[in-house]
Amino acid sequence: MDARRVPVLIVGGSLVGLSMSVLLAARGVRHVLVERHRGTAIHPRAAAFHQRTMEIFRELGLQEAVEAAAEQEFVQNGAIVAVESLAGKELKYFFSSFNAGVEHLSPTPRIFLTQVGLEPLLRGRAEELGAEHRFGTELVDFEQRDDGVACVLRPRQGGAEATVLAQYVVAADGAHSGVRQRLGIDLLGPGAFADCVTIYFHADVKELLGVRNLSVVYVNNPELLGFFRFSITADSGFLAVFATTGPDGTPDRRVGRDTSTARCINLVRTALGVPDLPVEIDNVQRWAAEAGHAARYRAGRVFLAGDAAHVMPPTGGFGGNTGVADAHNLAWKLAMTLDGVAGPGLLDSYEAERAPIGRLTTEQAYVRYVLRVDPSLSTDDLPAQLDEPSIELGALYRSAAVTADDPEPAPSLDDPNHPTGRIGARAPHLPIELAGRHASTLDLVGPGFTLLAAPDGEAWCQAAGEVAAALGVPLTAHRVAGTGPVVDPTGRFAATFGLGPAGAVLIRPDGVIAWRGDHPTGDHGERLSRVMSALLSR
Repeated sequence: MDARRVPVLIVGGSLVGLSMSVLLAARGVRHVLVERHRGTAIHPRAAAFHQRTMEIFRELGLQEAVEAAAEQEFVQNGAIVAVESLAGKELKYFFSSFNAGVEHLSPTPRIFLTQVGLEPLLRGRAEELGAEHRFGTELVDFEQRDDGVACVLRPRQGGAEATVLAQYVVAADGAHSGVRQRLGIDLLGPGAFADCVTIYFHADVKELLGVRNLSVVYVNNPELLGFFRFSITADSGFLAVFATTGPDGTPDRRVGRDTSTARCINLVRTALGVPDLPVEIDNVQRWAAEAGHAARYRAGRVFLAGDAAHVMPPTGGFGGNTGVADAHNLAWKLAMTLDGVAGPGLLDSYEAERAPIGRLTTEQAYVRYVLRVDPSLSTDDLPAQLDEPSIELGALYRSAAVTADDPEPAPSLDDPNHPTGRIGARAPHLPIELAGRHASTLDLVGPGFTLLAAPDGEAWCQAAGEVAAALGVPLTAHRVAGTGPVVDPTGRFAATFGLGPAGAVLIRPDGVIAWRGDHPTGDHGERLSRVMSALLSR
């Protein structure tokens, strides 16, 4: 009996797999998602979502729902602070408030929301768009063939195995990815450095918090190293413990050896700074603090995304956000390749673009772990700490899916506080008026390619229409000027995007600047046609 054929199989139905599912479904790509667990997350992980991730949710029409869910879980925009204990001395504020200094960089805020609150929204939206999800189902075997990847699926509650032949597989199956291991792809980097626990508890901490709005509380105590997050009602939360103090006074990073209720209560009370506070333990999760990035992001028709491609400690909150960015980068490339709009070479750009960013972000999460949590770890060859806005918004790509115009080597990241419209960078946010309403330049992007022209760049807009028709590619164009459908009320569009008055930029479906032209003479259509063909590997 022939195997059922599907364009894409997603392995893993947590944050990254569900994000990939929504992104593919929004582009009309038929796919199946399998997840070994019976439902979405039940433990509140990945509570910090950065502006770039929120921009992706905005693109999918989910921003309002995500923000509303966040308001139900946490008081937003709190501080990130280090303390000796919650009742004791404050040591350092890393952020006075989570969005301090970044409000102007994006039409979206940073938020705090757990995967418990977010994943059902992603799952529901994907299924509304036609995605097929099989929870309680695991991938038990796969084999790459010339015509696809033969995947054997098994319901965990019993039942017959089924074989699906997928043209492509996206492995979003977590830090201990079975797909990655089966492919023989190594993780590079420091590896595991602490056996940690997360203790979910109930305790009344209202008086200890007082009037302080504290979103993340690092605990640098003589007896333990870890961090708190508290519920909006301040009567529950979790404490992640990275290390305790050994008999010789050095950090003991083997916390997970003893997860007894009595010990967990003692750890929570120590971190709170109240030795007799009533504490009830709800659950304890054991996990490894580790840092590593995959040696390869692709093997044939199989792609790694999220924790399957990069594992990082929670300091900085980069893990889940980096995984969503992986999905955002890959989804449109799969869609256009499957549609025949792009050649298969476009898919080579996924690893070329995301692997350097995954490595850099993993390094930065580890740097923050050493500096914020456990300075007893070796600082030999520790990279310099980079600023958060650049890490969150400043990914800079170099591949065949962007045209290089820089005569000098490009920096690792672009600085969103000083946008230049550099090729390979995220298109800058600039407030505009769109059909009479307040919007952002980011709202002009997708789901295909988008050309934005400066006030005197109407010829580029005309050329874009001709090229779209001639090549059969999704390409829309907008002139951004002082008048018209897209109004630039500040007059800063050309300068922000590094253009002259007759220039234009070409933006990919993932909001990345792929090309810019600033020559007022010549055959605009011919130039744009050559550029599009090259970007799409045609």
